Amino acid sequence: MSKLEERFDKAEEVILGRTFRKNSGFEDSCYIFDYEPSKELYIRERIDFFVKKSRSADIEIKVFDLYDIIIKISEDKGFLEKNFEFEQKKGLERVTKAIGNMLRVTTPNNLVVKYIEEHSENADVIFLTGIGKCFPLFRAHNVLNNLNSVVHNIPVVMFYPGSYDGQYLVLFSQIKDDNHYRAFKLVD
Repeated sequence: MSKLEERFDKAEEVILGRTFRKNSGFEDSCYIFDYEPSKELYIRERIDFFVKKSRSADIEIKVFDLYDIIIKISEDKGFLEKNFEFEQKKGLERVTKAIGNMLRVTTPNNLVVKYIEEHSENADVIFLTGIGKCFPLFRAHNVLNNLNSVVHNIPVVMFYPGSYDGQYLVLFSQIKDDNHYRAFKLVD
């Protein structure tokens, strides 16, 4: 059994435990499960299997793929095709900024966070996926910094393709995010 398999097995055990889903109200319940980016497909399969397995334990896990949310919001606002055209004319950096503005990523009214809030009814646990697919359009801190203020008493687990040392996220184990996080490592 690989170290990643062992870590995911341990993560399942932690999440299925009652104490994981009982927030004392004194601190945010945001967790990071970091992994080697090359193991993305394995993680997706394990998440799908675990979500099905958790239903038999009467635990409702809501999975939010951040990339899919960005695409949905862009489509709903009629910006998806415009973004493709804008990228061809102005370049990736400009379209990244335009998408960030459209999503209101730096405001308390972040549309991705709002989407998660509106669709997390009856959730016992929230899983965030798709971080790697979003780069460079969207960064993890754009969700983590705002999510706990709108989703109360529901543990959030972000599956992160890279490394997390308890303070800093390093996307793809190469791109250091300069933001400091109060999230906990789900398992070592």
